[in-house]
Amino acid sequence: MTPGQADPDPDRTPGLERGGTVPPGETPPAEGSTPDAGPDEKHNPVKGWSKAPVIVIGVIVACFVVYFLAWILEL
Repeated sequence: MTPGQADPDPDRTPGLERGGTVPPGETPPAEGSTPDAGPDEKHNPVKGWSKAPVIVIGVIVACFVVYFLAWILEL
């Protein structure tokens, strides 16, 4: 390896065509990884529901249950 040579020799490097291009279907040499391509996320929200929406939905369901029980018992 010569320290001053930056470009690989296409005649001696597998996977390269003349001019240093990569043929279709070949993986380019020294390709980077995709997991590092996105933004750096520092905050990941907690998965699941918070308490307030669950309580509100529970109260609404309880009101419907009480209404229909009263309606059925009235008959």
